[in-house]
Amino acid sequence: MSPFLDLPPLTAARFAAIEDRVAALLHTTADVIVTQGEALLPLEAAIRGAVRPGATALNIVTGPYGQTFGGWLRDCGAEVVDLAVPYDTAVGADRVAEALRAHPETSFVSLVHAEAATGNTNPVAEIGAVVRAHGALLMLDAVASVAAEPLHTDAWGVDLCVIGGQKAMGGPAGVSAVSVSARAWRAITDNPRAPRRSYLSLLDWKERWTDAGRTALPHAPAQLEMLALDACLDRIAAETLPATIARHRAAAAATRAGLRSLRPLAPYVTSDGHAAPVATTVRTPAGLDARELAAAALRSDPAVPVQAGGGALAAEMLRINHYGPAAALGTVQASLTALAAALETVHADTVHADGADAEAARGAAAAAWTAALAG
Repeated sequence: MSPFLDLPPLTAARFAAIEDRVAALLHTTADVIVTQGEALLPLEAAIRGAVRPGATALNIVTGPYGQTFGGWLRDCGAEVVDLAVPYDTAVGADRVAEALRAHPETSFVSLVHAEAATGNTNPVAEIGAVVRAHGALLMLDAVASVAAEPLHTDAWGVDLCVIGGQKAMGGPAGVSAVSVSARAWRAITDNPRAPRRSYLSLLDWKERWTDAGRTALPHAPAQLEMLALDACLDRIAAETLPATIARHRAAAAATRAGLRSLRPLAPYVTSDGHAAPVATTVRTPAGLDARELAAAALRSDPAVPVQAGGGALAAEMLRINHYGPAAALGTVQASLTALAAALETVHADTVHADGADAEAARGAAAAAWTAALAG
Protein backbone atom coordinates (compact mmCIF):
# COMPACT_ATOMS: atom_id res chain seq x y z
CA MET A 1 0.00 0.00 0.00
CA SER A 2 1.32 3.42 -0.97
CA PRO A 3 0.14 6.51 0.93
CA PHE A 4 0.36 8.43 -2.34
CA LEU A 5 -1.27 5.94 -4.70
CA ASP A 6 -3.70 3.70 -2.84
CA LEU A 7 -6.19 6.34 -1.78
CA PRO A 8 -9.97 6.26 -1.81
CA PRO A 9 -11.52 8.55 -4.43
CA LEU A 10 -11.92 12.20 -3.51
CA THR A 11 -15.65 12.74 -3.37
CA ALA A 12 -17.55 15.79 -4.59
CA ALA A 13 -18.64 16.41 -1.01
CA ARG A 14 -15.01 16.51 0.20
CA PHE A 15 -14.04 18.81 -2.67
CA ALA A 16 -16.92 21.17 -1.84
CA ALA A 17 -16.00 21.12 1.85
CA ILE A 18 -12.46 22.22 1.00
CA GLU A 19 -13.85 25.06 -1.11
CA ASP A 20 -15.94 26.16 1.87
CA ARG A 21 -12.86 26.18 4.09
CA VAL A 22 -11.05 28.37 1.55
CA ALA A 23 -14.04 30.74 1.51
CA ALA A 24 -13.83 31.05 5.28
CA LEU A 25 -10.10 31.81 5.04
CA LEU A 26 -10.87 34.60 2.55
CA HIS A 27 -13.73 35.97 4.65
CA THR A 28 -16.11 35.74 1.72
CA THR A 29 -19.61 34.47 1.01
CA ALA A 30 -18.92 34.58 -2.73
CA ASP A 31 -18.52 31.45 -4.84
CA VAL A 32 -15.08 29.89 -4.49
CA ILE A 33 -13.66 27.67 -7.21
CA VAL A 34 -10.62 25.57 -6.40
CA THR A 35 -8.59 25.17 -9.57
CA GLN A 36 -6.30 22.29 -10.40
CA GLY A 37 -3.07 24.09 -11.14
CA GLU A 38 -0.67 26.80 -10.00
CA ALA A 39 -2.19 30.21 -9.27
CA LEU A 40 -1.36 31.64 -12.70
CA LEU A 41 -4.27 29.50 -13.92
CA PRO A 42 -7.08 31.31 -12.03
CA LEU A 43 -5.34 34.67 -12.45
CA GLU A 44 -5.40 34.35 -16.23
CA ALA A 45 -8.89 32.81 -16.13
CA ALA A 46 -10.21 35.75 -14.12
CA ILE A 47 -8.81 38.33 -16.52
CA ARG A 48 -9.85 36.54 -19.70
CA GLY A 49 -13.29 35.88 -18.27
CA ALA A 50 -14.12 39.31 -16.89
CA VAL A 51 -12.49 41.68 -19.39
CA ARG A 52 -14.23 42.16 -22.71
CA PRO A 53 -12.69 43.70 -25.86
CA GLY A 54 -12.71 47.48 -25.80
CA ALA A 55 -12.98 47.72 -22.02
CA THR A 56 -10.63 50.01 -20.13
CA ALA A 57 -8.57 48.35 -17.41
CA LEU A 58 -6.39 49.98 -14.78
CA ASN A 59 -3.40 47.72 -14.17
CA ILE A 60 -1.48 48.57 -11.00
CA VAL A 61 2.16 47.57 -11.40
CA THR A 62 4.23 47.20 -8.24
CA GLY A 63 6.23 44.18 -9.42
CA PRO A 64 6.60 41.60 -12.18
CA TYR A 65 3.13 40.09 -11.82
CA GLY A 66 1.55 43.42 -12.65
CA GLN A 67 3.52 43.36 -15.88
CA THR A 68 2.16 39.89 -16.63
CA PHE A 69 -1.41 41.02 -16.00
CA GLY A 70 -0.95 43.91 -18.44
CA GLY A 71 0.00 41.47 -21.17
CA TRP A 72 -3.10 39.35 -20.61
CA LEU A 73 -5.35 42.42 -20.49
CA ARG A 74 -4.00 43.62 -23.82
CA ASP A 75 -4.50 40.14 -25.29
CA CYS A 76 -8.17 40.47 -24.30
CA GLY A 77 -8.45 43.60 -26.41
CA ALA A 78 -8.65 45.96 -23.43
CA GLU A 79 -7.39 49.51 -23.36
CA VAL A 80 -4.84 49.22 -20.57
CA VAL A 81 -3.77 52.05 -18.29
CA ASP A 82 -0.67 51.03 -16.35
CA LEU A 83 -0.22 52.68 -12.96
CA ALA A 84 3.39 51.84 -12.15
CA VAL A 85 5.27 52.78 -9.00
CA PRO A 86 8.87 52.04 -8.02
CA TYR A 87 9.28 48.48 -6.81
CA ASP A 88 10.71 49.63 -3.48
CA THR A 89 7.41 51.16 -2.38
CA ALA A 90 3.65 50.60 -2.39
CA VAL A 91 0.89 52.28 -4.37
CA GLY A 92 -1.39 54.63 -2.45
CA ALA A 93 -5.17 54.79 -2.78
CA ASP A 94 -4.82 58.45 -3.76
CA ARG A 95 -2.83 57.45 -6.84
CA VAL A 96 -5.51 54.93 -7.78
CA ALA A 97 -8.27 57.51 -7.31
CA GLU A 98 -6.35 59.97 -9.50
CA ALA A 99 -5.97 57.38 -12.26
CA LEU A 100 -9.67 56.51 -12.13
CA ARG A 101 -10.64 60.18 -12.37
CA ALA A 102 -8.40 60.52 -15.42
CA HIS A 103 -10.02 57.43 -16.98
CA PRO A 104 -13.65 57.38 -15.84
CA GLU A 105 -14.51 54.63 -18.33
CA THR A 106 -12.39 52.14 -16.35
CA SER A 107 -14.36 48.97 -15.57
CA PHE A 108 -11.64 46.63 -14.27
CA VAL A 109 -8.71 47.08 -11.87
CA SER A 110 -5.96 44.53 -11.27
CA LEU A 111 -3.81 44.63 -8.16
CA VAL A 112 -1.27 42.46 -6.35
CA HIS A 113 -1.64 42.44 -2.56
CA ALA A 114 1.88 41.36 -1.56
CA GLU A 115 4.69 41.12 -4.09
CA ALA A 116 7.03 38.40 -2.90
CA ALA A 117 9.36 39.14 -5.82
CA THR A 118 9.91 42.76 -4.82
CA GLY A 119 9.04 42.63 -1.11
CA ASN A 120 6.31 45.28 -1.06
CA THR A 121 2.64 45.13 -0.05
CA ASN A 122 -0.27 47.33 -1.07
CA PRO A 123 -3.13 48.79 1.04
CA VAL A 124 -6.01 46.78 -0.39
CA ALA A 125 -8.71 48.03 1.98
CA GLU A 126 -8.17 51.65 0.97
CA ILE A 127 -7.73 50.85 -2.72
CA GLY A 128 -10.78 48.60 -2.71
CA ALA A 129 -12.95 51.40 -1.33
CA VAL A 130 -11.83 53.73 -4.13
CA VAL A 131 -12.44 51.11 -6.82
CA ARG A 132 -15.87 50.17 -5.49
CA ALA A 133 -16.91 53.85 -5.32
CA HIS A 134 -15.90 54.15 -8.97
CA GLY A 135 -17.99 51.11 -9.89
CA ALA A 136 -15.18 49.00 -11.37
CA LEU A 137 -14.39 45.36 -10.68
CA LEU A 138 -11.32 44.66 -8.54
CA MET A 139 -9.17 41.58 -9.13
CA LEU A 140 -6.68 40.86 -6.36
CA ASP A 141 -3.66 38.58 -6.54
CA ALA A 142 -3.47 37.41 -2.92
CA VAL A 143 -1.23 34.42 -3.61
CA ALA A 144 1.57 35.67 -1.37
CA SER A 145 -0.57 37.50 1.18
CA VAL A 146 -3.16 34.89 2.18
CA ALA A 147 -2.40 33.66 5.72
CA ALA A 148 0.39 36.23 6.06
CA GLU A 149 -1.70 39.35 6.46
CA PRO A 150 -5.39 40.15 6.88
CA LEU A 151 -7.52 39.42 3.82
CA HIS A 152 -11.15 40.54 4.02
CA THR A 153 -12.40 39.86 0.52
CA ASP A 154 -16.02 40.95 0.91
CA ALA A 155 -15.44 43.86 3.28
CA TRP A 156 -12.76 45.29 1.00
CA GLY A 157 -14.89 45.00 -2.16
CA VAL A 158 -12.69 42.46 -3.93
CA ASP A 159 -14.59 40.86 -6.81
CA LEU A 160 -12.02 38.29 -7.92
CA CYS A 161 -9.58 37.11 -5.25
CA VAL A 162 -6.95 34.58 -6.31
CA ILE A 163 -4.84 32.58 -3.86
CA GLY A 164 -2.30 29.77 -3.98
CA GLY A 165 -1.31 27.32 -1.28
CA GLN A 166 2.45 27.36 -1.62
CA LYS A 167 3.55 30.47 0.26
CA ALA A 168 2.27 31.59 3.67
CA MET A 169 -0.28 28.78 3.78
CA GLY A 170 2.63 26.32 3.72
CA GLY A 171 0.80 24.05 1.30
CA PRO A 172 1.07 22.70 -2.25
CA ALA A 173 1.95 24.67 -5.38
CA GLY A 174 -0.27 22.65 -7.71
CA VAL A 175 -3.65 23.86 -6.47
CA SER A 176 -5.14 27.34 -6.24
CA ALA A 177 -8.47 29.09 -5.88
CA VAL A 178 -10.49 32.12 -6.92
CA SER A 179 -13.50 33.73 -5.28
CA VAL A 180 -15.98 35.27 -7.70
CA SER A 181 -18.49 37.91 -6.60
CA ALA A 182 -21.97 38.25 -8.10
CA ARG A 183 -20.78 41.39 -9.91
CA ALA A 184 -17.86 39.49 -11.40
CA TRP A 185 -20.11 36.64 -12.51
CA ARG A 186 -22.34 39.12 -14.34
CA ALA A 187 -19.33 40.57 -16.15
CA ILE A 188 -18.06 37.13 -17.11
CA THR A 189 -21.48 35.95 -18.27
CA ASP A 190 -21.94 39.10 -20.37
CA ASN A 191 -18.52 38.80 -21.99
CA PRO A 192 -18.81 37.14 -25.42
CA ARG A 193 -15.08 36.39 -25.35
CA ALA A 194 -15.07 34.64 -21.97
CA PRO A 195 -13.40 31.23 -22.38
CA ARG A 196 -15.71 28.24 -22.78
CA ARG A 197 -14.85 24.53 -22.95
CA SER A 198 -11.38 25.52 -21.78
CA TYR A 199 -9.16 25.01 -18.76
CA LEU A 200 -9.40 28.79 -18.38
CA SER A 201 -13.19 28.76 -18.27
CA LEU A 202 -14.71 29.87 -14.98
CA LEU A 203 -18.12 29.69 -16.63
CA ASP A 204 -17.72 25.95 -17.19
CA TRP A 205 -17.08 25.50 -13.47
CA LYS A 206 -20.05 27.69 -12.59
CA GLU A 207 -22.48 25.83 -14.80
CA ARG A 208 -21.23 22.28 -14.34
CA TRP A 209 -20.26 22.49 -10.67
CA THR A 210 -21.33 25.52 -8.60
CA ASP A 211 -24.80 26.07 -10.10
CA ALA A 212 -25.36 22.32 -10.38
CA GLY A 213 -25.24 21.91 -6.60
CA ARG A 214 -21.61 20.71 -6.36
CA THR A 215 -22.72 17.07 -6.42
CA ALA A 216 -20.69 15.77 -9.37
CA LEU A 217 -17.16 16.92 -10.18
CA PRO A 218 -16.71 17.96 -13.83
CA HIS A 219 -13.38 16.14 -14.07
CA ALA A 220 -11.05 13.95 -12.04
CA PRO A 221 -9.62 16.08 -9.22
CA ALA A 222 -5.92 16.42 -8.42
CA GLN A 223 -6.31 14.32 -5.33
CA LEU A 224 -2.92 14.65 -3.68
CA GLU A 225 -2.92 18.42 -4.07
CA MET A 226 -6.45 18.70 -2.69
CA LEU A 227 -5.57 16.61 0.34
CA ALA A 228 -2.45 18.71 0.88
CA LEU A 229 -4.54 21.88 0.68
CA ASP A 230 -6.94 20.47 3.26
CA ALA A 231 -3.99 19.55 5.49
CA CYS A 232 -2.48 23.04 5.38
CA LEU A 233 -5.90 24.49 6.25
CA ASP A 234 -5.88 22.13 9.25
CA ARG A 235 -2.47 23.48 10.25
CA ILE A 236 -3.61 27.10 10.01
CA ALA A 237 -6.72 26.29 12.04
CA ALA A 238 -4.60 24.61 14.73
CA GLU A 239 -2.23 27.57 14.98
CA THR A 240 -5.15 30.01 14.40
CA LEU A 241 -5.15 32.48 11.54
CA PRO A 242 -4.27 35.49 13.75
CA ALA A 243 -1.24 33.64 15.12
CA THR A 244 -0.14 32.63 11.61
CA ILE A 245 -0.37 36.24 10.46
CA ALA A 246 1.50 37.44 13.56
CA ARG A 247 4.30 34.92 12.94
CA HIS A 248 4.79 36.18 9.38
CA ARG A 249 4.83 39.79 10.51
CA ALA A 250 7.38 38.94 13.19
CA ALA A 251 9.58 37.21 10.61
CA ALA A 252 9.54 40.29 8.40
CA ALA A 253 10.32 42.61 11.30
CA ALA A 254 13.13 40.35 12.47
CA THR A 255 14.68 40.10 9.02
CA ARG A 256 14.60 43.84 8.43
CA ALA A 257 16.09 44.53 11.87
CA GLY A 258 18.86 42.01 11.33
CA LEU A 259 19.73 43.39 7.90
CA ARG A 260 20.49 46.77 9.37
CA SER A 261 23.45 45.15 11.15
CA LEU A 262 24.82 43.77 7.88
CA ARG A 263 26.12 46.91 6.21
CA PRO A 264 26.49 47.63 3.33
CA LEU A 265 23.26 45.68 2.77
CA ALA A 266 19.91 47.36 3.38
CA PRO A 267 16.23 46.50 2.95
CA TYR A 268 15.16 47.16 -0.66
CA VAL A 269 11.72 48.40 0.47
CA THR A 270 12.66 51.36 2.63
CA SER A 271 9.43 51.83 4.62
CA ASP A 272 8.49 49.18 7.19
CA GLY A 273 4.85 49.96 6.45
CA HIS A 274 5.29 49.00 2.80
CA ALA A 275 7.19 45.76 3.50
CA ALA A 276 5.59 42.42 2.68
CA PRO A 277 5.38 39.82 5.46
CA VAL A 278 6.36 36.90 3.22
CA ALA A 279 9.73 37.97 1.83
CA THR A 280 12.29 40.67 2.49
CA THR A 281 14.19 42.00 -0.48
CA VAL A 282 17.72 43.27 0.03
CA ARG A 283 19.50 46.05 -1.85
CA THR A 284 23.15 45.39 -2.60
CA PRO A 285 25.54 48.32 -3.16
CA ALA A 286 27.15 49.18 -6.46
CA GLY A 287 29.93 46.75 -7.25
CA LEU A 288 28.38 43.86 -5.32
CA ASP A 289 26.43 41.49 -7.56
CA ALA A 290 23.42 40.07 -5.74
CA ARG A 291 23.71 36.80 -7.65
CA GLU A 292 27.26 36.31 -6.42
CA LEU A 293 26.25 37.13 -2.86
CA ALA A 294 23.27 34.75 -2.94
CA ALA A 295 25.47 31.95 -4.29
CA ALA A 296 28.02 32.54 -1.52
CA ALA A 297 25.28 32.53 1.13
CA LEU A 298 24.02 29.19 -0.16
CA ARG A 299 27.53 27.77 -0.11
CA SER A 300 27.70 28.78 3.54
CA ASP A 301 24.31 27.20 4.32
CA PRO A 302 22.47 25.45 1.47
CA ALA A 303 19.26 25.29 3.52
CA VAL A 304 18.61 29.03 3.84
CA PRO A 305 15.78 30.53 1.71
CA VAL A 306 17.97 33.15 0.03
CA GLN A 307 17.95 33.84 -3.71
CA ALA A 308 18.88 36.55 -6.18
CA GLY A 309 16.17 38.79 -7.55
CA GLY A 310 14.64 38.10 -10.92
CA GLY A 311 14.91 39.76 -14.30
CA ALA A 312 16.39 43.24 -14.42
CA LEU A 313 16.81 43.27 -10.64
CA ALA A 314 18.96 40.15 -10.47
CA ALA A 315 22.26 42.00 -10.04
CA GLU A 316 21.13 44.55 -7.44
CA MET A 317 18.56 42.76 -5.29
CA LEU A 318 18.35 39.51 -3.40
CA ARG A 319 15.46 38.03 -1.52
CA ILE A 320 15.05 36.29 1.83
CA ASN A 321 11.87 34.21 1.86
CA HIS A 322 10.14 33.81 5.21
CA TYR A 323 6.78 32.26 4.50
CA GLY A 324 5.06 29.11 5.65
CA PRO A 325 7.37 27.03 7.87
CA ALA A 326 10.23 29.44 7.06
CA ALA A 327 8.44 32.23 8.98
CA ALA A 328 10.46 31.26 12.03
CA LEU A 329 13.11 33.07 14.05
CA GLY A 330 15.62 30.25 13.55
CA THR A 331 15.29 30.44 9.76
CA VAL A 332 15.63 34.22 9.78
CA GLN A 333 18.75 34.06 11.94
CA ALA A 334 20.28 31.34 9.78
CA SER A 335 19.69 33.46 6.68
CA LEU A 336 21.35 36.48 8.29
CA THR A 337 24.30 34.36 9.41
CA ALA A 338 24.75 33.00 5.87
CA LEU A 339 24.64 36.49 4.40
CA ALA A 340 27.22 37.73 6.90
CA ALA A 341 29.52 34.88 5.90
CA ALA A 342 28.88 35.63 2.22
CA LEU A 343 29.79 39.29 2.71
CA GLU A 344 33.10 38.32 4.26
CA THR A 345 33.76 36.05 1.29
CA VAL A 346 32.83 38.25 -1.67
CA HIS A 347 33.00 41.78 -0.27
CA ALA A 348 35.75 41.57 2.34
CA ASP A 349 37.44 44.77 1.20
CA THR A 350 34.59 46.91 2.54
CA VAL A 351 33.14 44.64 5.21
CA HIS A 352 34.92 44.75 8.54
CA ALA A 353 33.17 41.77 10.04
CA ASP A 354 34.84 39.05 12.02
CA GLY A 355 31.61 37.36 13.07
CA ALA A 356 30.40 40.28 15.22
CA ASP A 357 28.10 41.49 12.46
CA ALA A 358 26.39 38.11 12.31
CA GLU A 359 26.02 38.08 16.07
CA ALA A 360 24.60 41.60 16.08
CA ALA A 361 22.21 40.69 13.28
CA ARG A 362 20.95 37.62 15.12
CA GLY A 363 20.47 39.65 18.30
CA ALA A 364 18.60 42.43 16.49
CA ALA A 365 16.40 39.86 14.79
CA ALA A 366 15.56 38.17 18.09
CA ALA A 367 14.65 41.47 19.73
CA ALA A 368 12.44 42.52 16.80
CA TRP A 369 10.77 39.10 16.71
CA THR A 370 9.87 39.33 20.40
CA ALA A 371 8.65 42.90 20.08
CA ALA A 372 6.50 42.12 17.06
CA LEU A 373 4.78 39.19 18.75
CA ALA A 374 4.26 41.21 21.91
CA GLY A 375 2.85 44.21 20.10
